Amino acid sequence: MCQTNVVLNENGNEKLLLENVTALKIVEDGLLITTLFEGEKEFSGMSLDRIDFNEGKVYLFKP
Repeated sequence: MCQTNVVLNENGNEKLLLENVTALKIVEDGLLITTLFEGEKEFSGMSLDRIDFNEGKVYLFKP
């Protein structure tokens, strides 16, 4: 099984936020992300930028 990493894209720089992501849900104020080992974390005020399936990365940004 191949899990995905979530990174924050800030001015062209990538900051790793979470590893081993198993689920992502869009909620009213941001995103609810579930990981294999850490459970759920909510990221308020963040939006989905893009998903790179080849690299296994989900890119977020702060609008």
